[in-house]
Amino acid sequence: MSNRVVTAAILIMCFLAGYYLFASVNLVSTRTQIETSKIQETDKDYHAEEVVTPELHVPDEQPEHDVAIEHAEEGNGHHDHFNLGEILPLWSVIPFACMLLSIALLPLLAPEFWHHNFGKVSAFWAATMAIPFLFIYKGLAFYEILHIILADYVPFIILLWALYTVSGGILLRGTLRGTPFVNTTMLLIGTILASWMGTTGAAMLMIRPFLRANSYRKSRTFMVVFFIFLVANVGGSLTPLGDPPLFLGFLHGVSFFWTFNLLPHMLLVVAILLTIYFIIDTMVYRKEVTDVPPDDGVKQPLKLEGIHNFLFLGGIVAAVLTSGIVDWGEVSTLGIHRAVQDWGRDGFLILMGVASLMTTSFKIREDNDFTWFPIIEVAYLFIGIFITMVPCLLILKAGPKGELAFLINSVQQPAHYFWVTGFLSAFLDNAPTYLTFFNTALGSFYPGMAEKPAVDLLMTENAIYLKAISTGAVFFGAFSYIGNAPNFMVRSIAEEAGTPMPSFFGYIIKFSLIFLLPTFILVHLIFF
Repeated sequence: MSNRVVTAAILIMCFLAGYYLFASVNLVSTRTQIETSKIQETDKDYHAEEVVTPELHVPDEQPEHDVAIEHAEEGNGHHDHFNLGEILPLWSVIPFACMLLSIALLPLLAPEFWHHNFGKVSAFWAATMAIPFLFIYKGLAFYEILHIILADYVPFIILLWALYTVSGGILLRGTLRGTPFVNTTMLLIGTILASWMGTTGAAMLMIRPFLRANSYRKSRTFMVVFFIFLVANVGGSLTPLGDPPLFLGFLHGVSFFWTFNLLPHMLLVVAILLTIYFIIDTMVYRKEVTDVPPDDGVKQPLKLEGIHNFLFLGGIVAAVLTSGIVDWGEVSTLGIHRAVQDWGRDGFLILMGVASLMTTSFKIREDNDFTWFPIIEVAYLFIGIFITMVPCLLILKAGPKGELAFLINSVQQPAHYFWVTGFLSAFLDNAPTYLTFFNTALGSFYPGMAEKPAVDLLMTENAIYLKAISTGAVFFGAFSYIGNAPNFMVRSIAEEAGTPMPSFFGYIIKFSLIFLLPTFILVHLIFF
């Protein structure tokens, strides 16, 4: 039965890939026929003496899709003035859907194959999207793929690597047993830290002590899931340092302390989730108490080693904040314009990680069960996710001019902004999703107004809309493993430490739909 399910899943993904390739070839064929017709008609015009009748003007029959491409290609490489998402068909998101299906199904149905070949699977779906995309859209496609790699993937993976490396050099020794009270306290501490050192930083710092404190417990899966809910996501909603969407808002004029307006929303969600966690952990703990090895009474005092790594953590946080404040101009790298301070930040983060490796004893990392596999897995999978996600993001950025116009145009009320921003953030990058609906709100309320005064008014007159966008982007990052950067890292670290984690869909069905969705409905009813 298992083999049949695996075969069926592979056939479905192959069918989708085949459809994508067929549609791509058909699109290429259509463009070729149009170009051939144009050449033939031009040749006729050149040799014929009589005036060509209007009916023979093939350019009048040329699809808008191809006119747009040609117009953009005549722009001498200034791709910023043309949004490819305005002409992309909706079926161009198929490779991204297949990438998600692979992450969801293959670890469950073919774990051995997945463990040894996840990098190849990621490369396959990236190539499935990129090759036809490049062939059809040529320079435009190359620019978009290179842009997402240099401007998004590279800084994303450098930040994760730096935080993972530095936090792996901090070891908590001593006796710390994961009782319901201790676990709830650790989750609360991590949630508070997340708003000030970022969800990724807090998650990487807290996950290993949390896992080690509960190593004697049998049921640990739900603990890590709630850790992802609170520390890796909801906790980052209080400052722009907490989560990338809020940092983007800060860069576009939202004041640093405005996000404290999200405190009631955050407190409600944190209170509900911590209460639920404490109740579940207490019930499970009481059932396990007969099988739990007794405390031998020898308690080792808690002691932190590698504490100099906190300086490196502080340096990482300061570098991220500084890169959003200063302006050192731009530099072009392979045609991709990036701010000089962003390259400087990336280089500084690498320096912090290398400094941590050089100044922290190997013994500390070994006792911390530190390995490179989690960051390698994330790097391999997310390069596939980022590349296959290109059409999705472009269509979303096209707003009312793209294939998702029906969705963008239907967003009118604060609740609409909350749910649409939220569900898209759960499966796409929540930073561009936030920015899309942030700009949608500005355009709806203050059309034609400069950004600075428009944002000031949005923070005051229509603050409820900005609150809906902000909470949707941050809270729903917890809804799936790919909703926010640290989610997958926490999952990988937990699995390597021996904690079984649910599959992609198992996480959503068994936990997100049961615990998060009712909580978010309550947020909607109370605030929006």
